[in-house]
Amino acid sequence: MTVSAELLETLTQMPKSLQQEVLHYAKYLNEKYARSQPEEPPKKRRLAGSMKGTFKLPLPDNFDDPIEDFEEYM
Repeated sequence: MTVSAELLETLTQMPKSLQQEVLHYAKYLNEKYARSQPEEPPKKRRLAGSMKGTFKLPLPDNFDDPIEDFEEYM
């Protein structure tokens, strides 16, 4: 049985005064949840080619040589 069906079945068995209280509580929870969830700002899309000109090409001749700073780890 789904939650909606079980909730409806339980509500129909309650007296009208309790149904009204459940309705008020459900509205309260709905408002509380809506307030506590801030809207996320739209994510900025990255533009193709925005890094153009930040790398030096052609690569240096010693590009594949080991880096001197890491010699003690090798």
